[in-house]
Amino acid sequence: MFLDVSAAPIITIQSVSKRYGRVRALDDVSLQVAAGEVLGLLGPNGSGKTTLIRLLTGYLTPTSGRLCVAGHDTVDAPMPARRHIGYVPESVPLYGHMRVRELLTFMARLRGVAAGDVAAAVARTSARTGLGDVLAAPITTLSRGYRQRVAIAQALVHDPPIVILDEPTNGLDPRQIIETRRLIQDLRGQCTVLVSSHILGEIQKVADRVAILLAGRLLAVRRMAETPDLEALFLSLT
Repeated sequence: MFLDVSAAPIITIQSVSKRYGRVRALDDVSLQVAAGEVLGLLGPNGSGKTTLIRLLTGYLTPTSGRLCVAGHDTVDAPMPARRHIGYVPESVPLYGHMRVRELLTFMARLRGVAAGDVAAAVARTSARTGLGDVLAAPITTLSRGYRQRVAIAQALVHDPPIVILDEPTNGLDPRQIIETRRLIQDLRGQCTVLVSSHILGEIQKVADRVAILLAGRLLAVRRMAETPDLEALFLSLT
């Protein structure tokens, strides 16, 4: 599938600010994301990436501005908006006592997959994320890399049109980073992916566009194909 830049955006962020007392975590951010693209949110820790993600997923409400996900306002219609999202936070609270198949089955049912379709959804998603060999394993016995695969699988099991990944390669070894990167690349065109990172190289390898955040402000949005030196761009802005 090719990115249809003429289509209506699947994510719209309009003049969004978020304050915690006197601290402004986000400052008048506006951004649109097209269906099928991979957008990288790049910035150092504390730049506002996770705050923006939590606003999109409905965990937070904006102080001002508006966010729409698949045509649904995240404040006025939070549940319809959330149904379109698969979310992997930086620290995923997996149920360690469950086996992998059990967790994915539970999450499929929780996400509204029809009872007769749950087994197929779990099989499809486990194959997609390379979990076929560990479906019967308790989650507590899995390596960090496999736990991250489970985290991504639970976000994909209901086949959402939007997948949001917050620092998905943190704590992974080089092979696991490569495998996670390939999975993100495989999702391109099948769904919209929002991936955050403070590592320039990770965004450069997976994103169609990059949005650079610093101190809650959106400094620039660039197409990666037109940005041969992301490091130079980042340094020039920050």
